[in-house]
Formats: sequence, structure tokens, C-alpha cells
Amino acid sequence: MLNFKQRTKKEKIKTIIVTAVIVILLFLAIATPYLFGGTVFEDVISNSVGKFFNIVKFFQNNYVNLLESITIIIFMWILNQILKFLVLLLTVRSHRSETIGNLLVSIIRYGSLIVGLFLILSAWGVETPTLLASAGILGLAISFGAQSLIEDVLSGLFLIFEKQFSVGDVIQIGDFRGTVTEIGIRTTKFEDVNGDVKTINNSDIRSAVNTSSHLSPAICDISITYGENLEKVETTIKNNLGKMKEAIPDIAEGPYYRGVQSLGDSGVTIRVFAKTEESKKYQVTRDLNRAMKLLFDENQIEIPFPQMVIHMSEPEKVTKQKVD
Repeated sequence: MLNFKQRTKKEKIKTIIVTAVIVILLFLAIATPYLFGGTVFEDVISNSVGKFFNIVKFFQNNYVNLLESITIIIFMWILNQILKFLVLLLTVRSHRSETIGNLLVSIIRYGSLIVGLFLILSAWGVETPTLLASAGILGLAISFGAQSLIEDVLSGLFLIFEKQFSVGDVIQIGDFRGTVTEIGIRTTKFEDVNGDVKTINNSDIRSAVNTSSHLSPAICDISITYGENLEKVETTIKNNLGKMKEAIPDIAEGPYYRGVQSLGDSGVTIRVFAKTEESKKYQVTRDLNRAMKLLFDENQIEIPFPQMVIHMSEPEKVTKQKVD
């Protein structure tokens, strides 16, 4: 299996090759009439490559339609922004109304996209009523045989347009936790901590938790014996938090001393808290545990271990009575 660097290099080579082919075709379509005018080669290029890659002729023949399409795009974008602004202005800032406002904004976004698309097609001479009727019949026919496929595609479009998560984010879906490696129209791929790649249909992605949207906590819970002076231990920890920050550069915020977490059977558990990137959370937790252990060893602070105390009672003394 190719590693990340090899895949990246392979993708770069493909991109360079495709770009070079497109540039060559564009050059042939544009320059052939000037370099080989009136020749058989010019006729061949004009009737093949020139039909698709002669940008100059395409603009000369369709500049009116292009200007009309650009005007429609600008108009729909301005209308979309105005409607979104009005929705946000009229929506009261509460949890329920904000949810309704976000729903209306989504409807406006997708509605303006569809309307703009049909207006552009109409500008290019497409019979949109016929297109709508054909799309309705085709959609009805497909819906009976490919319901799951349509559901996956629609879910994928919503994932892409709404930007619920991006490639590189760490996502929690049920019991599965992994990094997003690819978002497709039908499926999305995740890679877990073991390097295994899991492919999930977009329609099955529900209640996904994006843990990369904010910094993640790295928590170190460590215990001290009941015989230790708690205030002295707290002072020692607070005085060395800056050194821990320097020793663990992956910490984005903190570390902070949070206080006594619990009173255990054999010791007092205290907590040190820090924030870091989701992908570095577990390593930062390990580094915090190590730093706290070294700090306690340096200052002779005892960490308890499970102990069992057994109380032995003395046997009762039995006095014998003399029997007359």
C-alpha cells in the first residue's frame, strides 16, 4: 500500500500530465489556423480538437450568452446575500429561532442555485420546461430502482455544501472514531488510529461529532498519598506549569491545575488540564503523565499504590472456673 508521500507524488504527476495535455490541445486549437491555414492538418484540427478547445472562437460565437450567464450569476448571488441577511436580521437570537434561521438560509442557498442553473440553461437556448418534465420522469423512474443510491448522493451533496466536516478532521460516528481521508458523492472514507480505512455510505453518517472543530482536552489525573501536604503539592505543581509548557510544545493552551478530582481509597487524585489539537491529544496526555511523574520524583512526592490493611483482633481470654 502506498504511503501518503507516494500517493501525493503520484497525484502531482497525474496533475502535471493532464495539465500538459490540455495546454497542448488548447495551443493546437488556437494556433493551427494561423500556423497551418489552408492545409489538411488545419481542417483535421478544426473539425476535431478545435470544436472543443478553440476558446477564441467559442468566445466570439457565444459572448452574448456568456455575458448573460455572468449577469445571472451575479444577480442570484446578490439576491441570495440579501435574503440571507434579512433572515438573520429577522431571526431572534435563541436556540430554536437560530435553528429555523439556518434551515431557511439552506433553503435559500439551494433554491437560488437551482433557479440560477435553469436561468443559465434558458439563456443558452435550452427548453427548460421540457427539461423539467424530462427530469421529473427520469427521476421517478430512477427512484424506484436506486433509492439507496439517490439517498447516498443527496447526503453527499449536503455534506459537501454544508461543510459539516472536511478532509483531515477527526470524526466520531457512534463507536467509530477516525480521520476523514476522502469525501465522495456516494461514500466517505475514514482512517482510524490503527491505520485501517473504513468506507461509510453518506446516508449512514448520522450524528457525526466533529472533534477537530475546537481544541481538545488532554487530562492528567494523578494521585498523592493522604499523608502528603496538599497545599505544598499544589504550590509545587503551579510553579512548574510553565516548564511543562516548554517541555511539551504541542500544548496549545495551558497546562492548568484544576484541583482535587476525587478522594480515593488509597490517595487523593488531582487533575492537570491542557488543550491541544485533536490529533495530538493522546500524545500530549502521555507527555503530561510523564512530566508529572518526573516532577513528583524530583520533589519526593509519594504516589500511592493499592494497599490492603488487615486488622487482627486478640483472642479472648477464657477463664476457667473451678468446679467444686
